[in-house]
Amino acid sequence: MIISCPSCHKKFKIEDALIPSKGRNLQCGSCNHNWFYKIEHKIAEPLKLEVNIEEKIEPSDDNVLISDTSESLKAKLEKELDNDVKNDYIIQNSDLPKKSENITFSKFLSYIIVSIISFAVFVILIDTLKTPLIDIFPGLEILLFNLFETLQDIKLFIIDLS
Repeated sequence: MIISCPSCHKKFKIEDALIPSKGRNLQCGSCNHNWFYKIEHKIAEPLKLEVNIEEKIEPSDDNVLISDTSESLKAKLEKELDNDVKNDYIIQNSDLPKKSENITFSKFLSYIIVSIISFAVFVILIDTLKTPLIDIFPGLEILLFNLFETLQDIKLFIIDLS
């Protein structure tokens, strides 16, 4: 049974056996309000079902069966197939842009730029992790020194051109 406090309206779940038929004093655990609770026996009136449904269903145009002959059905199907074939032909022969497989100059230039940026990131990463990598690969120190000297030479060459 669920009992609610009349003061704060908090609900409590109490077993029926804990409250005698004479009633009992209860105290709210939240607000400490005391009250007398007596079990009320309500006689439930039987529910009456009062339904007066009078609905007439009238056939509509959508629900009426059309009695077509097999010849008219075949004619309709052939007409729909002809329309579908015409639509497919129009779609196939339309002037849709064709995908070109040629590598254009701008695409080639973008590949070169991406390659240069990737190489620069790789060099920066190797330079950052130079000390731990040299401990693992001792011959890497000479290769890195030569790489950095080559990059320095390329930089000086480009500066001399301008």
